[in-house]
Amino acid sequence: MTQTSKPRGSGANSPRIRAAKPRRAEEERVRMRDLLPTVVAVFVFLALMQTFVGRMYLIPSASMEPTLHGCAGCKNDRIVVQKLSYYFSDPRPGDVVVFAGEDSWNASFQVQRSDNVLVRGLENAGAAIGLLPNGENILVKRVIATEGQTVSCEAGDPAVMVDGLPIDQSYVKTPAEIPVDEAVGSDACGGAYFGPVTVPEGNIWVMGDNRTNSLDSRAHLGDHLQGTIPVDNVRGKVEAVVLPIPRAHLVDDPDIQNAAS
Repeated sequence: MTQTSKPRGSGANSPRIRAAKPRRAEEERVRMRDLLPTVVAVFVFLALMQTFVGRMYLIPSASMEPTLHGCAGCKNDRIVVQKLSYYFSDPRPGDVVVFAGEDSWNASFQVQRSDNVLVRGLENAGAAIGLLPNGENILVKRVIATEGQTVSCEAGDPAVMVDGLPIDQSYVKTPAEIPVDEAVGSDACGGAYFGPVTVPEGNIWVMGDNRTNSLDSRAHLGDHLQGTIPVDNVRGKVEAVVLPIPRAHLVDDPDIQNAAS
């Protein structure tokens, strides 16, 4: 019987195959090295976009219903916020804005991060490009009054009043989510009576569209700014809901002080 022998150098451990393995490994390292600058550039680009142009935020609560949807266990709205408008002008009454709360707004705020150093680093990187919340207590409300204006709502008023005139409240959640005690407030005021408060220079007065379920300027009347928020704290203007898809829509910014006059 004739025995067929394998060609020399054709086995798995042949010199040719052994030499090919390091070459492939080296090629993989080169590809990874070439890819790294692209990954870094994309990360820096996204971080700059988030810092200077705009970003997405997740609505955490129901305080802006029905305009923005949020509740525990829900598919909460994701909103697009642009920053460019406020490089050239200040927020106007009717704008829906995101802002960082003052100290009195941050009593129960905590940044949720992992105790694992590696995971925490990835979370911080994700926050830098808008995939996770950053370290600020970011809130969303509607601007009702701006610097120098006086805002109030007292017994007999038909709506929240700015400089003695009722504002348009067509966007407010009705009927009220939480019944109002008529001994101390009204549906027109969206809860307890308040004011008058004159908004300091460089500040804004903000309220949630879900008036009876919103911790807004009214809830912080006792702080050093009487519940108002510095314009410098504003992080941008809400332009649209983008997720979930069935709720996607542009967010209106009605001229609330002129529409009802």
